[in-house]
Amino acid sequence: MTNKENPNHNPDPQTSGLTHFDATGQAHMVDVGEKSETHRVAVATGTIHMKPETLAIIQSGTAKKGDVLGIARIAAIMAAKRTSDLIPLCHPLALTKVAVDFAVDDKKNCVTCTAQVETFGKTGVEMEALTAVQIGLLTIYDMCKAVDRGMVMDQIKVMEKRGGKSGNWQFEG
Repeated sequence: MTNKENPNHNPDPQTSGLTHFDATGQAHMVDVGEKSETHRVAVATGTIHMKPETLAIIQSGTAKKGDVLGIARIAAIMAAKRTSDLIPLCHPLALTKVAVDFAVDDKKNCVTCTAQVETFGKTGVEMEALTAVQIGLLTIYDMCKAVDRGMVMDQIKVMEKRGGKSGNWQFEG
């Protein structure tokens, strides 16, 4: 459907709040040239739920493909660094820190991934933190799918962001 055929189309980014569209409604990379360089931090989390037996394999380190959480951590860090290659309108960033942690919950049979990403730059790192979490969880799925294809990933979200013109923000939910 073209813009003229869609009566609900609002190409004006000033009124839509969407920054990745120009005044005519075309996608573009946001110009951050005039923005100030500040310390930017984002924290994201997500969870993968599985069978108790699958979690036991992860915890015991007996998965056939190796150390599941160790490999997932490396995958998450690599993903954060490659976010602009995966998300078309993301800026390539020089990250100064990527920390990835996993918390195992025996009662709920799940693993929660938390990624904290930092840079000193002109744009935030929320997408890098979210990408790290997603790829960390996908790596767990990939490494354990032979024993549990029913794993479910959920609750993937930005928990906080700091820095930049818009200041600090925290998830309230």
